[in-house]
Amino acid sequence: MATGLRPLALSFAPLLLLASLAACGKKQEAQEPVRPVLTLVAAPTPPLDVVLSGTVQPQVQSPFGFRVLGRMISRPVKAGDRVEAGQLLAAIDPLSLEMAARTASAALASARAHYDNAVTAEARQKKLLAKKTASQATFDAAEQERASAQASMAQAEANLLKAKEQLSYAVLKADYAGVVTATSAEIGQTVSPGQPIVTIAEPSRRDAVIDAPNHVADALSIGSPFKVTLQLDPSVAVDGVVREMAPQADDATRTRRIKVALDNPPDSFRLGATIFARPVAGAGAAIRVPGSALLQEGEKSRVFVVDPQSLKVSLRDVEVTPDRDDRWIVRGGLKAGERVVTAGVHRLKDGQAVRIDGSDAP
Repeated sequence: MATGLRPLALSFAPLLLLASLAACGKKQEAQEPVRPVLTLVAAPTPPLDVVLSGTVQPQVQSPFGFRVLGRMISRPVKAGDRVEAGQLLAAIDPLSLEMAARTASAALASARAHYDNAVTAEARQKKLLAKKTASQATFDAAEQERASAQASMAQAEANLLKAKEQLSYAVLKADYAGVVTATSAEIGQTVSPGQPIVTIAEPSRRDAVIDAPNHVADALSIGSPFKVTLQLDPSVAVDGVVREMAPQADDATRTRRIKVALDNPPDSFRLGATIFARPVAGAGAAIRVPGSALLQEGEKSRVFVVDPQSLKVSLRDVEVTPDRDDRWIVRGGLKAGERVVTAGVHRLKDGQAVRIDGSDAP
């Protein structure tokens, strides 16, 4: 009787083993630890309400210097003067340049005389050759002498033009109308080629130059509107837009330089005047998330949103556009107040339970 039951018991052994393994797997799955994550609560960036001080600066400013070495003998302009295009800014002693020009002129006269003599000799040898009283070799030598003299004369003409050009460098003139903002050399000083002598600014196009903290600069972009007022008279205000932004903060001040192009500023916005600049609130604040919060799958961008009740994550499609500093502006798919995972998104699964261990700033 026992012998007959043994095969039946053996047939049930595999089923019992599988059931035991399944129960063990469920137990291990149930005991899997909850994954800790870093999160942030999505919140629109508040409108900027700051006032930044700065100065009015020209958009175009050029230092002018001599092209040749010399001792400066004249500088009729000073800082603050208005100059016209072609007006004399400074001059150096032209004596050595004038002597070089005279030497070049004398060399050209000698070359021309030699050329004229060579032309006459060539013509005479040509006539003698026609009468069979001179050899072909003699005529060829005369012709070669004339060609050499012609080349020497051309070289002398070029040297004279160069000497005259160098002589013109003894005076420094303004290329455009503007205002002298700085002078860097005095009369009697020996100046080098390219050394700045006078700096001129073109005053019709002006910027409000401000230094903004990083958190303010991060919320701005090229084209952001500003309202700019004078420190001495706040009732005088003009509009402006961000024209240029420094890509990195200054090592000493930890601020970023921003240039705001002024729209038709009045004369009271003179160069160097102190101003106050206030960012104009845009159409609305925007939600920003760090790049570590995004899960890119092809052309889709997704984030893990934490359910505040079950503390489980759900994968959600979002519309984003790049901002700066590895941040992204969320255009759709995420609401203010929802909690988003900001680290380890590639290790999470939809519906997985998490533990909130900290936060990360957007």
